[in-house]
Amino acid sequence: MEEKAEGLGSTTSKGGFTKDKTLDSILNVEMVKEKSAEEITQIWNQYFSAKDTVYAVIPADKFDLMWERAQNCPSFLYALPRKEGYEFFVGQWSGTELHFTSLINVQTQGETAPSQLVLYHYPDLQKEKGIVLMTAEMDSKFLVVQDAQCLANQVQLFYGTDRSQTYALVETFNHRSSEFKYMSVIAELEQSGLGRELGPGQASDKS
Repeated sequence: MEEKAEGLGSTTSKGGFTKDKTLDSILNVEMVKEKSAEEITQIWNQYFSAKDTVYAVIPADKFDLMWERAQNCPSFLYALPRKEGYEFFVGQWSGTELHFTSLINVQTQGETAPSQLVLYHYPDLQKEKGIVLMTAEMDSKFLVVQDAQCLANQVQLFYGTDRSQTYALVETFNHRSSEFKYMSVIAELEQSGLGRELGPGQASDKS
């Protein structure tokens, strides 16, 4: 398809993640500006459906809410279901990128702990088309697509929610950390259904 750029992931940083990953490296932005949001969504979904990664098309108003909250609360603790219990990951916003690192790595390596998953959000077409495109890169030594899918869905659960009680957990983690309870994240996940096994595929827009 001519809308697809060829050089996806061509320049990588030391951690195996693409540095300064632009939308133009994935998509011919000038060409798709002539297309509708629905057509761009179809192109994005088709392109990534054949790839071993996570992707989504986020409505502009949902991203605005998530972005506003990320400025106030740039980090959060996510719980990834495992065969026995949960593994915790810290998600840290850096611009429109969201970097995930396992909590145990953060505790042992501090700020030098490498990212294991990066979600890239592209608001390039937000004003014109009303959509924000998202895709991801992950360290396959630590995570599979289903894990990345679960974490990506949790971002929209906690940052894009209409439930004040759910977002309150994010605020507590950032501003009243001594009051934060790990089990409250797990309880919220299980209530939402994200604590159960998820199938691979596109990230959900549900909150």
